[in-house]
Amino acid sequence: MVSSSYDFDRPLDACQLASPRECRGAQTPPCHCPGGSRRQGRVPSSVITAPRSTAAAQPITSLRGVGADLAGRLARLDVTTLEDLFFLLPLRYEDRTRVTPIGTLRAGERAVVEGGIQLTEVAFRGRRSLLTSITDGTGSLMLRFFHFSRAQAEGLKRGARVRCFGEVRRGPAGLEIVHPEYRLIAPGTSLAVEESLTPIYPSTEGIQQGRLRRLSGLALEILDRRGLEEHLPGDVRAALELPPLAEAVRYVHRPPPDASLEQLAAGRHPAQRRLAFEELLAHHLSLRLLRRQMQKENAPALAGNGRLRAPFLAGLGFSLTTAQTRVTSEICGDLACARPMLRLLQGDVGSGKTVVAALAALEAVEAGYQAAIMAPTELLAEQHYRTFDAWLGPLGIGVAWLAGAQKGKTRAAALAAVETGSAAMVVGTHALFQAGVRFARLALVIVDEQHRFGVHQRLALRDKGGGLVPHQLIMTATPIPRTLAMTAYADLDNSVIDELPPGRRPVRTAVIPNTRRSEVVERVQRACAEGRQAYWVCPLIEESEA
Repeated sequence: MVSSSYDFDRPLDACQLASPRECRGAQTPPCHCPGGSRRQGRVPSSVITAPRSTAAAQPITSLRGVGADLAGRLARLDVTTLEDLFFLLPLRYEDRTRVTPIGTLRAGERAVVEGGIQLTEVAFRGRRSLLTSITDGTGSLMLRFFHFSRAQAEGLKRGARVRCFGEVRRGPAGLEIVHPEYRLIAPGTSLAVEESLTPIYPSTEGIQQGRLRRLSGLALEILDRRGLEEHLPGDVRAALELPPLAEAVRYVHRPPPDASLEQLAAGRHPAQRRLAFEELLAHHLSLRLLRRQMQKENAPALAGNGRLRAPFLAGLGFSLTTAQTRVTSEICGDLACARPMLRLLQGDVGSGKTVVAALAALEAVEAGYQAAIMAPTELLAEQHYRTFDAWLGPLGIGVAWLAGAQKGKTRAAALAAVETGSAAMVVGTHALFQAGVRFARLALVIVDEQHRFGVHQRLALRDKGGGLVPHQLIMTATPIPRTLAMTAYADLDNSVIDELPPGRRPVRTAVIPNTRRSEVVERVQRACAEGRQAYWVCPLIEESEA
């Protein structure tokens, strides 16, 4: 762990590491409110003030051959500067550094082959196709093209030599490559093989892999001449066995012929680890900066008098667990501060997070404010609405439900209740983000399932607080290891409900790879056939344009 030895006051420019546009903020004194448990840490001032590398900041149009049209297409890949191109990382690699004898080819492998053309013909058996048979003395291979031009057919004439690359498969007459990349070899000449593994990049319509490789090559020429600013101290790199940034960028774009494809495919090469570390550190620091900025804001101090809490607890019919009591105390301590709470609440399904959220909401209501809880699906939002209405309705607290599917008078009535404040508790989906939703006095935002909402979605709901910034309580049932939580959610304090109420069966949480999706479907079908229930959540993070 770097955190045990790395001093965050040392010069380090997080803005350069990944997302300069997100780096804002300044140092803010810690909150000393009773019950608070904020982690302290200092972000270096260089994070805010250091300029970006001049070379990296050059527009992509500074490269030869990149005009307005190509720049527009590259923008679809979020590539507008050389820096963006440096960090457009390959999805995978192909080995084109050696020519494979045709006689040694096996179905399923991707290879470079070279041979003389024996025959070219247009076949009409089944689907119309152009067939070209080549040989190199060790064997024969068929090249098959379903889409071809007359000029292409005339160029692939008997006696010509050709070098091609593609995936070998079994065809009707033996091994073949369908739609290979190929180049004709002029008589009396030879072609050099690639000097590095061939990167395959994320692409978009109108940009072929060859063009992306050419552009990355031009960018690397500039990198070789001008370098990249290094932000990690040498002792940190040495401790983690990470190469310099410029060296890592060059390696991932042009791995040498002897590089391990297996290691690269697994993302375990030191160059890949360096870039991953760079990204994680930038993410962590940008969230720390976001937290500092939030701590400069003013939030309503919510110190309830207990007039609603006592009857609420009495009506539950069960006692809170020790863990629920502990995290409730942590949350209420934060809410009493005049700075926005930013807290992550973790707990298994059935551990009682919703009760804790209700107690937090009561603090806001007792202080004369509103609370809102947002869920990623209408199914979960409706479930929350019924729960909160059953709990808070008897206490005289108005509960409103807002969802995208609501129309007409029902929606108008809900919006009016939220805007006038007659609904002190508001439950909804991403519909709470919409511009037409206006709160009277929003003081607390509760987000269920944090990982299904991005930082920008949470900030959008934060802005609904008018002149004051609402407190934020983020809930998740997904177990997050402590180290990962400190890195991925550096802007949030962490509370964990680590025990289940008496009589609850332990919850089993499993991560299943997509390759075993059919097994999951089978398990769901079997459970339903046995009369049990299951639900499959497909979260919508952003509204689709479709």
